[in-house]
Amino acid sequence: MENLTARMCWRLVKKDGYIAIWQKPLNNSCYVNRAVGVEPPLCDIRDDPDDVWYVPLKACITRLPENGYGQNLTNWPERLHTPPERLESAQIDAYLAKKDIFIAETGYWNMVVESYLRGLGWKRQKFRNVMDMRAGLGGYATALLDQHIDCWIMNVVPVSEPNTLPVIYDRGLIGVLHDWCEAFDTYPRTYDLLHASGLFSTKQKRCNISDILLEMDRILRPGGYAYIRDNRVVLSEIEPIAKAMGWRVLLLDTEEGAYASRKVLSGQKPLSRS
Repeated sequence: MENLTARMCWRLVKKDGYIAIWQKPLNNSCYVNRAVGVEPPLCDIRDDPDDVWYVPLKACITRLPENGYGQNLTNWPERLHTPPERLESAQIDAYLAKKDIFIAETGYWNMVVESYLRGLGWKRQKFRNVMDMRAGLGGYATALLDQHIDCWIMNVVPVSEPNTLPVIYDRGLIGVLHDWCEAFDTYPRTYDLLHASGLFSTKQKRCNISDILLEMDRILRPGGYAYIRDNRVVLSEIEPIAKAMGWRVLLLDTEEGAYASRKVLSGQKPLSRS
């Protein structure tokens, strides 16, 4: 183990019995100064380290960004609200500066979550395991933490959308890429709360709405909630399916008012299938 980590340029920080701590290097200087033929080799420079969906594993070392992205992070919890350097490399369509979008998204979800707390009594629900099924830049998860909801949040970035996972990780959050046309790799009855904003309207041409809802039902614990924010047309398709699964369904207005094009569907999974 020590031989391998030395070849990988990891520095042994502390060793105590069977416990050891290593530190990964901050730049590529050690990698490029290794002897010729040392294994494992460096990955091909043409490989995209952010391309991780259905990509075979390679026994090679990924070079660190020459621009230092991912190194200069603000301390927690300030990093939740600090636009990271890797935001500039995120492939998102932006008419405004990406930092402005980052700040605006955080502010928007804080407003929404605050309205949930006031109107839907989220504090009483004691949510612990939460999933944002279309996480964007991680603004929803940040808002939950800002509003002092003591929970663990899985941020899911759909593979058909821009890969914003580097930004989510640099904020100090966790997340994964996923294709919602497929099953999510987790145990049944895992999550207390599922949140999906605009997911179905962007996936209805690629995926079967029923399949996504059934997968949500599988991973939602009995008594758990799903909140689906989408346009009226999509929610009109979702509502009868959710009721057929036995969910207790409510159609709610958004903060935009009763005549807005978007609504929120609240669904609670029953405690038993009687």
